[in-house]
Amino acid sequence: MMTNYDEALKELKKQLLAMAGHAETAVLRAMRAVTERDLGLAQKIDADDCIIDQFEIHIDESAIHLLTMAPLASDLRLITVAMRISQNLERVGDEAGCIARRAFELGASPELKTDIAIPHMATLALDMLHGALSAFIGRNPAGAREVIPRDDEVDRLNGEVHRELSNLMIQDPGTITRCLALMAVSRSLERVADHATNIAEDVVYLYEGRDIRHSQSKIE
Repeated sequence: MMTNYDEALKELKKQLLAMAGHAETAVLRAMRAVTERDLGLAQKIDADDCIIDQFEIHIDESAIHLLTMAPLASDLRLITVAMRISQNLERVGDEAGCIARRAFELGASPELKTDIAIPHMATLALDMLHGALSAFIGRNPAGAREVIPRDDEVDRLNGEVHRELSNLMIQDPGTITRCLALMAVSRSLERVADHATNIAEDVVYLYEGRDIRHSQSKIE
């Protein structure tokens, strides 16, 4: 028979997984709004962000309640990591909102005649987020470690996108509004990858008891 403590811990995990699903979906929908210039879809992202914000509040409340119940050391790690993952997911939701707002700036304007890496960045960032969350669900710190070095590739692509768009604005000032909007999308995707990295580091801490933030042992 489950105790009140066990039920509360199970509910915390359930809330966190639901929040993760909403955060991933928000980024996917935001990118679709930008690529398809779907302003109706872009408007819905604000509602997604509100749901994600509410999840963060509920998870914090649940975690604080659990902390008052004198958890075991292993559960204490889970509770603190759940709060940290929740914070990162909330910020992912914020970035989805930032991406969606760029759809309004792009409006019905034609696509730029240049091959930029934003779709590839979106795929990488979302794969990282999914990988980090899968590692959490699967109790797989090795899988979490595989996520971390991929952040360097997203950073590289972000720099590449900014250089290409900067050059395009110089060559054709008529593209400035569109270029700035796409730079903002690229920057938000880079931050999504950063949050995925943070989650992956937290998963390593949860299951190995090692804090690898700011360390050289992230992928060892």
